[in-house]
Amino acid sequence: MSEQVPVLQIGQVLLVSIQTDLDDQAVMALQDDLSARVVETGAHGVVIDITAVEIVDSFVGRMLATIAAISRLLDARTVVVGMRPAVAITLVELGLSLGGVKTALTLDKGLRMLEQAHATLSGSGGVAPDAAADA
Repeated sequence: MSEQVPVLQIGQVLLVSIQTDLDDQAVMALQDDLSARVVETGAHGVVIDITAVEIVDSFVGRMLATIAAISRLLDARTVVVGMRPAVAITLVELGLSLGGVKTALTLDKGLRMLEQAHATLSGSGGVAPDAAADA
């Protein structure tokens, strides 16, 4: 039986703190639960804290990228925080670039990153600076 990963709300940000190695079922449940919570809460950001994660495989790496893509489609940005050097090295060795996933060393920096991004979007009338330049 797989363990469910809690999704906590801090203001308009959802926090996922992964404390154990996840099996494939837990990863799929997390994707479903998190996407539903983004819609329910109207969150503008998702922080995935992987401080406790010591090893990753290609499935977990792809899961991080997929969660970021799902969140983006639901109008929320994703920041992964607490990545250990060994995890970063493994992701690079596996050829996983995690496109679209922002990273920060600490939870505090990740939350500030999301606050700044949201303030920028709010200041431009909800249109991302990239999209405004294309218009």
